[in-house]
Amino acid sequence: MNRDRTLTRDVTATQIPSGEKTLLPAATQVMIHQTLGGSYTVQTDFGLFRLDGRDGDAIGEQVIDHAVTTATLSDGAPDPTAVWEQLRKVYDPEIPVNIVDLGLVYSMDVSKKDDGGYLVDVAMTLTAPGCGMGPAIAEDAKGKILLVPGVSDADVRITWDPPWNQQMISEEGKMKLGLI
Repeated sequence: MNRDRTLTRDVTATQIPSGEKTLLPAATQVMIHQTLGGSYTVQTDFGLFRLDGRDGDAIGEQVIDHAVTTATLSDGAPDPTAVWEQLRKVYDPEIPVNIVDLGLVYSMDVSKKDDGGYLVDVAMTLTAPGCGMGPAIAEDAKGKILLVPGVSDADVRITWDPPWNQQMISEEGKMKLGLI
């Protein structure tokens, strides 16, 4: 598969690892490195960037929609299983394992709000405190959670307690990373 592409239109991308938003102009040459979690990690002459799945068409790939169609419980609350599945679609753009299997998600709680909607509260960490992609990864998680029917709000917080370590990676994650 040819991984070299040319952007067919301007695209706002997230620079890796700083997390800064950058406009990549049409005709920019890119090489696709990773296509996991509904985003594209691409290399340019200016560095590494993450493109949202909605911009797949700009590199000749499929536009990715993360919508969830049926995921509410009988009382209208969001199904926690659907929320976890959405979190499994979130990837650090430099690691080919989702944030759940990497052991980065410490907790996920659903609570009813006073206005009748539902809040999903997530506590997560990163593999390293200096990771500039932290806010972008948290925002990606929040955006995917908000697609679950019944979710009206989401709060994704980054915490450093307890510190992350490789023992937190799931068996499946360790297999993908070649650690077992």
